[in-house]
Amino acid sequence: MARPDPSRIFVPLLAGASLRDRFVASVGALVGISLAGMICAALFPVSMPWIVAPIGASAVLLFAVPASPLAQPWSIIGGNMLSAIFGIVVAQAIGEPAFAAALAVSTAILVMSLARCLHPPGGAVALSAVLGWPSFSSHIGDFLVPVLLNSLILVVVGMLFHRFSGHSYPHRARPVDGKAVAEEAAGLLLDDIDGALADLGETFDISREDLALLLERAEIHAAARRK
Repeated sequence: MARPDPSRIFVPLLAGASLRDRFVASVGALVGISLAGMICAALFPVSMPWIVAPIGASAVLLFAVPASPLAQPWSIIGGNMLSAIFGIVVAQAIGEPAFAAALAVSTAILVMSLARCLHPPGGAVALSAVLGWPSFSSHIGDFLVPVLLNSLILVVVGMLFHRFSGHSYPHRARPVDGKAVAEEAAGLLLDDIDGALADLGETFDISREDLALLLERAEIHAAARRK
C-alpha cells in the first residue's frame, strides 16, 4: 500500500479552487470590507460599532465560495439578522452567560435552517449578541443596525464585484457555453440526486442543481475518454 504524501495536507480541500480564484477572493474581501466599514463609519454615531466581526466570515464565503448555498444573499442577510434577533432574545431571557451563549448559537442554527438561510457566521452573530449584551442592552439598535447594514452593503458589493470576477452571484447553475451537452438518456434527474443524497445521509455544501450539472459534465468527460 502506498504511503500517504504528507504534502497533501497543504492542498486546498475546495474542489475547483485555483490560485486565480483565491487572489480574486482576497481582492473582493478587501473591497467589500473596506466599503462596508467606510460607509457605516460615515453613517453611524461614534457610540455605534462601524463593523461587526462576523462580517469578516461572511466575506470569506461571499468572495471565496460564491457558488455555495451558504453564501447567497438571503443566507447572508437573513442568516445574520435572524441570528442577531434571536441572540438578543436569548440574552434577555437567560441570565447565565455560558448557557445563554450555547442556546443562542443552537437557536440560530435551527432558525436559519427553517428559514432556508443557513449561514455559518450567523452563529458568531448570535454569540456576539450574548457576549456584548451588557454593553448594548439599553440600546439594542446599536447592535442590530450595524449587522443589517454591514450585511446589506457586503451583498451589494458582492453582486457588483462578481460581475467582473467570472463567477455568477447570486449563483445560478448554468450550462457551460460552447461545451457539449450530455445525451438525454445518460443524464441524471434531480430526483436521482435526491435519492443519492438520501442514501448517503449527509449534507453537502453544494446545491442540487450544481451537483446535477457537475455530474453531467463528468459524464461527458468520461465518454470522451472512452472513445
